[in-house]
Order: sequence, then C-alpha cells, then structure tokens
Amino acid sequence: MRAFRPKDPWSRPLADLVGPIIDPTLARRGFGQSDVILFWDEIVGERLAAMSQPIKLQWPPRPRGTAGGSSPASLIVRVETGFALELQHRAGAVIERVNAHLGWRCVDRLLLKQGPLERRAPARPPRTPPALAIVKAAEAAVGNIPDEALRKALTRLGACVLTRSSLSGGD
Repeated sequence: MRAFRPKDPWSRPLADLVGPIIDPTLARRGFGQSDVILFWDEIVGERLAAMSQPIKLQWPPRPRGTAGGSSPASLIVRVETGFALELQHRAGAVIERVNAHLGWRCVDRLLLKQGPLERRAPARPPRTPPALAIVKAAEAAVGNIPDEALRKALTRLGACVLTRSSLSGGD
C-alpha cells in the first residue's frame, strides 16, 4: 500500500475503485478486464443485454513451448431459453461489437448456455416526501440555528427519523 501524499485528492469516483477490486475475480473467469461485464448493455444493446449475460471467456489451451500471441477466445453467454435462437442469429454482430469494444480480436466464437439469468435486485422505489406535519415538527425540534444550510439538513434528517419512527410504531 502506498503512502498518502498531501496532493492526493480525498475523493475519487467510484468507477476508479471498482475495476481493481473485481478484476481478480473476473480474471478467474477468463476476463482480462471487467469491460465486457460492466459494459455489456452498451456493447450489445439494451434488448440483448436484458435477455443475456456474459459468463466467461474461454481461452484455448496453449501448446507447450510456445510463447507470445494466443488464439482468440470463446465468449460463453447465458441466455434466456426462448431468446437463444435470436442471439445465435446475431452472434456475428455480438462478436464484432465485443472485439471493437476491447480494441482487438479477442473473441471468435459465441457459446450459448440456456437458462435463467441471475437477476439484479430490483431498485428500491423512490421515497415519498414526509408529510407536512412531520416537517413542521422537525423544524420545531431543530430550532433557530443561524447556519441555514445546517438547519435545512437537520430538518430533513429529523423529518426522515420522525417518518421512520411513525411507520414502525415507536416514538
């Protein structure tokens, strides 16, 4: 771990931190980098991405005693059963797009595994704003704090706390 330097920024985009964390896991599945997984919907389009997901890059075995360039890999993709035929017809375009995204001829075959996709957890529904009575109670609890930004932040926090406590039945 490198030492902190005073000129280093305190905050960094989350995207800068995700790649180095998941790359070792993806490397065990044959992916040299996380791009194919992270940008699958951009590579193949929303419609294909909704019905498929890349599983693994399968590299052909290297003959012993050879060094250097390797043959292109096969991209193994899980696809919803009823959608496999359409993806099979579009395999050439998918391979082209993956290779264009990676910048070199990495993939030469698409292998389809039919079955249900691992679905991401659905996003939580947006919160409804607290009732006006709860906001007024939070404003009264906060009082007259001279810093307006702090007063508003504490009022929002108080309204959330009061809303949760009223929903859970406790006070």
